[in-house]
Amino acid sequence: MPARIPALFDNLVVSTKPMLVDSHCHLDRLDKSPAELKRLLADANARQVSHFLCVCVSVNDFNSMLQSIDGLDNVFATCGVHPLHQDEACSKEELLQSAQHSSVVAIGETGLDYFYSADTKPVQIQSFIEHIEVANELNKPLVIHTRDARQDTLELLRKYKADSTIGVLHCFTENWEMAKAAIDMGFYISLSGIVTFKNAKELKDVAKQIPLDRLLVETDSPWLAPVPHRGKQNQPAYVRDVAQYVADLKQVPLETLAEATTNNFFELFSLAKR
Repeated sequence: MPARIPALFDNLVVSTKPMLVDSHCHLDRLDKSPAELKRLLADANARQVSHFLCVCVSVNDFNSMLQSIDGLDNVFATCGVHPLHQDEACSKEELLQSAQHSSVVAIGETGLDYFYSADTKPVQIQSFIEHIEVANELNKPLVIHTRDARQDTLELLRKYKADSTIGVLHCFTENWEMAKAAIDMGFYISLSGIVTFKNAKELKDVAKQIPLDRLLVETDSPWLAPVPHRGKQNQPAYVRDVAQYVADLKQVPLETLAEATTNNFFELFSLAKR
């Protein structure tokens, strides 16, 4: 029998497991140098997290956010003004101009937050409307923050025909009725580390009901680190902990949930390339 000729790739290990996407993180808000950020993303990749959506909270910081992720081909960007950052609000024209940047795959985050800032309700509503209009004009999906504003959020999405561009309700903490109404309009629901918290009983029930084809997972880092990382600065690698927890709630293998949520991400954010 002839001696075996060593194969060139004998020692190469290729992972066939589905990869995850951190569908909402704020990489520019992490207290890290550029080199440290690259190491964090490498750590995430080692935990099978392959892509990241870096979400803008202020157009004033948009250019610096882009600079922080420059050269990272697996990181995509959004453009918008968070409802709690209305002191940094911009005109609709400024938003439209910035949101046309080639790196921008979505508009936001935008939305309504009456829990922390009910006093700015009129300004939040006007900003949300303008974000919806820009999303429709550019045909880019919306990244929506909503807290204690269920009725107004859904009514504005319906009135201004956000269903023509759809989007995601990120870091979802509301009830199943709101989730179902958004899903019926074509929106996706994204779950963060909050679902792992002990007191998030209603959210756990919601997670069980969200169809796999409408589900995303996220970290919202550097905030809201999931169990078992509570007390630490959140980071993209921890999205795997969120995904595993949700998979256990839904009684499906992690691989099934990873494949579904990753496919959902690239279907929703069609300008993002794998």
